[in-house]
Amino acid sequence: MPHGCVEIAADPAVPATRQDVQAALQPQAAPVRFVGWNLTDAQLKGVDFNGCEFVRCRAARADFSSCDLTDARFISCDLNNTNWTRAILSAALFQDCKLTGMQIVDARTLGLAFERCLLVSAQLRGLSFRRAQLEEIDFQGADLAGADFREATLMRCNLRDANVTHARFQAADLRSSDLGNLQLADASRFRGAIISKHQAAILLAGLGLKVL
Repeated sequence: MPHGCVEIAADPAVPATRQDVQAALQPQAAPVRFVGWNLTDAQLKGVDFNGCEFVRCRAARADFSSCDLTDARFISCDLNNTNWTRAILSAALFQDCKLTGMQIVDARTLGLAFERCLLVSAQLRGLSFRRAQLEEIDFQGADLAGADFREATLMRCNLRDANVTHARFQAADLRSSDLGNLQLADASRFRGAIISKHQAAILLAGLGLKVL
């Protein structure tokens, strides 16, 4: 448990409300570690979760918009189709989480990190992953338009069918990642990236060329 956190467990079979969350937060002089909470469909807009930790929580379709989640930690949580519009996610961490359909819009994301997460069809326009170490992140079908991957290392990540229009990949290492069936029209979107011989062969195969 992080130093100074107060752990509060809950019955995962009982959906928690905004009032339940605020009741858990208000008496504490330190951040709360929420364990096993059921926050499905919870309306949490604007709640101060600075420094809090969420462990094995279910929060599908929850609204975290405008929340302060500075230094927050989400470990092994179901956060599918959650809304993070204008949230403060500075130095927040998502680890081993389900984030399919997650929407991050106009949020503060300096230092935001993901580890081994599902971000399928997530809305992540303009997000910065510069110099990040991204391992086993599934971005399939995600909207990454304008995202910054410069000098990032993507290890065993999935970028199939992701929208990477105007994304920046200069010096990004994509060699172990799945880029899908690359066509010549797609190549410019990964301009400046480091790819493997196998990935290059797939690209050239689309032009009818073989790499020996």
